[in-house]
Amino acid sequence: MAIIRLLFTALLLLPFFLFFSSGAKPQTAADTLSRGQSLSGEQTLVSKGGSFEFGFFSPGNSHKYYVGIWYKKVSKQTVAWVANREKPVSNASASELKLSEDGGNLVLADSKNQIWSSNSTSTASNSTIAVLLDSGNLVLKDEFGSHIFWQSFDHPTNAWFPGAKLGYDKLNKVDRLLTSWRNSEDPSAGPYSVEISPNGITQLYFLVNRTRQYFTTGVWDGRIFSAIPEMRAINSTFDLVAGKNVNYFSYNVPDASSIANYMLDFTGRIIWQQWDPPTEKWVMYCSLPRDPCDVYALCGSFSSCRNYSSPSCECLQGFEPLSMEEWNLGDHTRGCARKTSLRCDGNDGFVKLSDVQLPANPESLAANSTEECESTCLNNCSCVAYAYDTECLMWNGGFLGLKKLPVGSNNDEMLGVLYLRLAASELVRPKSEKARTVALISSVAGLVLITSLVSVLIWRFWRKPAFGVPEAARGFLVPFDYKDIKRATKDFSEKLGQGSFGAVFKGILPDSTVIAVKKLEGVRQGEKQFRMEVSTIGMIHHVNLVRLLGFCSNGDRRLLVYDYIPRGSLDSCLFGSSSEILNWNQRYQVALGTARGLAYLHEKCRECIMHCDIKPENILLDMNMCPKIADFGMAKLLSHEFSRVLTSMRGTFGYLAPEWLTGSAITPKADVYSYGMMLLEIISGRRNTDRTEDGVFVYFPLWAAIKVNERDVLCILDQKLEGDANAEELSRACKIACWCIQDQETSRPTMGHVVHQLEGVLDMGMPPIPRLLQKLAADGFISTLSESTGEFYSAQV
Repeated sequence: MAIIRLLFTALLLLPFFLFFSSGAKPQTAADTLSRGQSLSGEQTLVSKGGSFEFGFFSPGNSHKYYVGIWYKKVSKQTVAWVANREKPVSNASASELKLSEDGGNLVLADSKNQIWSSNSTSTASNSTIAVLLDSGNLVLKDEFGSHIFWQSFDHPTNAWFPGAKLGYDKLNKVDRLLTSWRNSEDPSAGPYSVEISPNGITQLYFLVNRTRQYFTTGVWDGRIFSAIPEMRAINSTFDLVAGKNVNYFSYNVPDASSIANYMLDFTGRIIWQQWDPPTEKWVMYCSLPRDPCDVYALCGSFSSCRNYSSPSCECLQGFEPLSMEEWNLGDHTRGCARKTSLRCDGNDGFVKLSDVQLPANPESLAANSTEECESTCLNNCSCVAYAYDTECLMWNGGFLGLKKLPVGSNNDEMLGVLYLRLAASELVRPKSEKARTVALISSVAGLVLITSLVSVLIWRFWRKPAFGVPEAARGFLVPFDYKDIKRATKDFSEKLGQGSFGAVFKGILPDSTVIAVKKLEGVRQGEKQFRMEVSTIGMIHHVNLVRLLGFCSNGDRRLLVYDYIPRGSLDSCLFGSSSEILNWNQRYQVALGTARGLAYLHEKCRECIMHCDIKPENILLDMNMCPKIADFGMAKLLSHEFSRVLTSMRGTFGYLAPEWLTGSAITPKADVYSYGMMLLEIISGRRNTDRTEDGVFVYFPLWAAIKVNERDVLCILDQKLEGDANAEELSRACKIACWCIQDQETSRPTMGHVVHQLEGVLDMGMPPIPRLLQKLAADGFISTLSESTGEFYSAQV
């Protein structure tokens, strides 16, 4: 009887066992999808190690659904692969992702149509399964074998996974390239792509519409791409496979627990980022191109790009976004449209746009003046803008690539003026004839006043012209008379300090302007070289550079006249007996401002200017604690056509880069080394090199580099601050300093990269201990901290 009862119960439960064994829906923790199973709604596959998740998602507020792969361990959903990027579905619950009836393909369908298919060419098999691997790769494979029929790694979207290939395979007809999203809520293919050179050159190209190149990584040298020195700091290993039919790159991250990728953003930049679990944020290590405005057509037509403001794209005067919805989502590629159409009846006018990099692809016309160029444009109804320098440039129909440069960039090769054509109603003009008359009278009166002032100044300063000063050397500088300077400084009685090749004195001009006068002594430069250098330095202006007002060159008497900076030099604030202590924010801003000034000297001037003597004594602070780089007595000019220059050793021991000591040719990276040494002093409030009263040698950088490598940076901070510092900024500054003092100049960042790192938009990762310092440690040259005095002692043991 009991047996009959058991059989009856089994028969009753059999339909339920059959239903669940058929696997109509997979469990959410499964990593495999078999025939007869499907995904819909919120059901997902999760890779075995829990790194990735696969299923339906809806980006932002789009209310459209896609099937994709995202990072499971990242709290902010970051999608790295999309299947149906061109064909979203409107209802995830009414759609199904499953293996096809013959087992050969993965298909997505709604209640009516097939939306997407993997289009696998494999032979159909009843044992085919779809598996989400812990690498982020979705594969179709034989359940009982290792053969893969299809994989998502062969069809990347906007992300490059570790282990995935980027390149082409002619034999298997696979072309793997990255393609950006359209915008933050639309994963459909955008205009930007990153792909390997099709002609066998081992470098990656950044393209718009797969035709126009706007950036390249440079050629692969076996370790890094030549145009991306940041790769030396990235904890990844790259591999290249190149042959007649195959050419691709792949990379791996040694730390299996780290979450990292290269993501091609919808703005056309590729971003190397790593997830930081403690802060739950993506940390960006590098973005290319470095200047977002270098991305071609990023802002569309009739828009300007600013790399120093947010948002980066702005419609020009008289224009508005063509699609406000797309504009608000960050997609500016369609550009802007006129608010008022041109009438071409002679009433159109022009608005002047100064300090811009001119748009691409102008038409060059013959014209002898700005007026003639303007007239030519007005008479051509399709002309929308013109520019005139030595030739007449015109743009017809529209234009792309207009870039607004920061005020004070002073790069003559990039600066330009564009005259934009607008309808009469869009121009700002006087509203009445009376207003025009008043404006005209005001302009004439102002012109007369300015002319009078200029005449007085010319008479005042040029009534006794400096000895042999050519016009080219004068520029915007004032050629002072020696007697006037002697009178202003009270016969050089108030000494402010000692700079390279001379002392600096305080003076007051008759108009009450306070000046600092450097009295050059023992200058071994010839007269011609002196004037050239004065002219070059005098023509540059930057908020973080001391301004050269003028000079005196009268026989053997050579004076340089600068703005007076009231707070004095940085070294007096760091190491002096003053009761004023720079807080952390002030120190960080000093470090950032100094980096910006050096980046300007190295990268933004007509000729690269290497300062060659960066140290706290040559950084002056104004009343607002804004740093000013001073003392260009050792500066060296380097044409941008050359990468390095041979010159006699110059600078201050303790801040000299190794290449100075070996007699090698010098690059701007020598300044980077000096800056790194100074940055350690700013952080710690300690001299890099010093001797105690009993003659013990103190060398701080060795100890600091070891502590940075051990991720113990708080002990490096100046004890006077009592730990009061932004932890993230402190860690960032310490790492930057150690990158700057690397022995090999190729391992050091540029000053432009240092600025980006300090601003928090770039992270170079953990620096190695410089080899020279490692050798000192290996040879028994150690650094220890005295608990009683707080001093760092180094000694040979």
